Amino acid sequence: MQTKTSKSALFPYVLWIALFVIAPIALVVYYSLLDIHGNFTLDNYKAFFTSVYLKMTLSSFWYAFLITFFTLLVSYPTAYFLTKTKYKQLWLLLIIIPSWINLLLKTYAFIGIFGLYGPLNAFIEVFGFDPKQMLFTDISFVFVSVYIFIPFMILPIFNSLDRLNPALIYAARDLGASAFTTFRRVILPLTMDGVKSGIQVVFIPALSLFMITRLIAGNRVITLGTAIEQQFLVTQNWGMGSTIAVFLILFMVIIMLITGQKKDKGGRVR
Repeated sequence: MQTKTSKSALFPYVLWIALFVIAPIALVVYYSLLDIHGNFTLDNYKAFFTSVYLKMTLSSFWYAFLITFFTLLVSYPTAYFLTKTKYKQLWLLLIIIPSWINLLLKTYAFIGIFGLYGPLNAFIEVFGFDPKQMLFTDISFVFVSVYIFIPFMILPIFNSLDRLNPALIYAARDLGASAFTTFRRVILPLTMDGVKSGIQVVFIPALSLFMITRLIAGNRVITLGTAIEQQFLVTQNWGMGSTIAVFLILFMVIIMLITGQKKDKGGRVR
């Protein structure tokens, strides 16, 4: 009786996964096997391994790596100092609130900030420098992307740091470990699951960015997400767009496997 009840309880979840995970992926794979005229072909997969798409893939990974690296570089110290403040939950909420704002609105805000007549150039002119075109550059693209992803990186790292047993840190200091050694040998290994979660939620979406690349970087940055958008909306080649999406899904699965979490090792004593 209990087995039947448990199986019936799983049915909504299985149905959800089948309709909104398996079916869309199967549809993408199906379209990837069709050419622009709807005929079965493997030419899309052959085309993906040409120099054009391979360079685009490497470029996507490079920008995703830069975005993830700088996001982690800012987020880990921020999360660490947040755990030391008195009103840490309030400060964490203030950091997360900007992520509730629509992504398109934030992107357009940065267009105004980085524009030729924006406040940043007005500040530069105060020191006697000529205004610079800061939009449509690699730096502006990475900067805006890092700003958008910071809350998503901070949250899992903050949770790992907040759960860390402080007795382990005190023990390391009592045994003569320096602050750097304590961080390297105790704090960082015990919070690595939070770091891996942060890398997942930043690196994977960064691979498929397309709106920020269009509005902030113009045509200077072409990623897999931009290519998918172009294939579906511009050239109307759904087969090639689906093929790129298939490889993007494979890359995401590989990244999730690489950054998979192990059993929690450093919780607080209860």
